[in-house]
Amino acid sequence: MDTTIGSIVEMIVFAVLALVSIVFSLFVVTARDVVRAAIALVVTMFVVAALYILLNAQFLGVVQVLVYIGAIGVLILFAVMLTKKEFGTDAE
Repeated sequence: MDTTIGSIVEMIVFAVLALVSIVFSLFVVTARDVVRAAIALVVTMFVVAALYILLNAQFLGVVQVLVYIGAIGVLILFAVMLTKKEFGTDAE
């Protein structure tokens, strides 16, 4: 078993990123406000990109940032912010 300092640090970073990913993905599902859910989705996608880079898949990490965060995440945020209906309020 390889127990160097580098592998221990890599395992700790992986565990922290996995925990952050789980927390923010649960927040995406349980959030009442759509804008906050979209922002949590973007954060989750950033964490997934960091996990790809940690696993030596740099191309997939860059594609994750460019395509999903740069295009889809921003599109979702603009679509939600430009709607006229108030989401997540108790005014109904």
